[in-house]
Amino acid sequence: MATLSLAVCIATTGRPTILVETLRDVMAQTRRPERILACPAKPGDVDEAALAALPMPVEIVRGTRIGSSAQRNTILRVLDTSDIALFIDDDYLLAPSFLANLEALFLAEPDCVVATGHVLADGAQGPGYSVEEGRAIIAAAPAPGTRVAPVFNAYGCNMAVRWSALRGREIWFDEELPLYSWAEDVDFSRQAAAYGSVLKADALTGVHLATKTGRTSGVRFGYSQVANQVYLARKGTITTAGGLRKAFENIVANAIGAVRNDEAFIDRRGRLVGNLRGVADTLRGRVSPGRILDM
Repeated sequence: MATLSLAVCIATTGRPTILVETLRDVMAQTRRPERILACPAKPGDVDEAALAALPMPVEIVRGTRIGSSAQRNTILRVLDTSDIALFIDDDYLLAPSFLANLEALFLAEPDCVVATGHVLADGAQGPGYSVEEGRAIIAAAPAPGTRVAPVFNAYGCNMAVRWSALRGREIWFDEELPLYSWAEDVDFSRQAAAYGSVLKADALTGVHLATKTGRTSGVRFGYSQVANQVYLARKGTITTAGGLRKAFENIVANAIGAVRNDEAFIDRRGRLVGNLRGVADTLRGRVSPGRILDM
């Protein structure tokens, strides 16, 4: 039976304790990965003693730049033999069959270059979930579905890349999208789509805890919601119309949230301020994703 070499890859910041729990679930998979790699933004982002006590080795790789895109690229550069690189957030819990189903998907779909799964619950849409809550959601979920369908882009909290097909093609996560690197999943997916299909598979299930630590400030995030769309439209990985539509949707959502003021877990007012700064900079012709570094 054909097999693939799987690597689980995590760019992490500010969540050393949760990272350990995420990795416990990776190591409890019915099909274990060949490699597990973590790239921390800072030395304190990993508890090396706790990682060493886990039942599988975790490779710690360190780069020279901080940010989701930069850290993910640091990992990709050392994946010289892995067929599949599964990127998950440091607070994304995998259902036990995730990796087995992922391998089956890539074997059944040889044209697939990027895949993403079905998020059973996404804490980004609310106050977030504890590790215990996330595991309970997975345990209570019905058997995963079998539907596989094309999708415009993978969701960055769980995106698998057929690196054996993309290695050497100069496709990377864009490091001009700093810090949280908002929309880097869209950009990478659309670059990769030139070489194969981007698929969503219902059999790949998990829970995004969206723990409210280690995240970008509301103002910075709001600016990125506009600036990164403009940048990607100019780059050509999304259409101008699509970028403007997404930016407008973000502004409306943040404006409504700021007025309601009923989401203590999301800084809607800060995001709206960042949105408006992004719009102003766009009109002035000086918008750039990197401007959040000066905020």
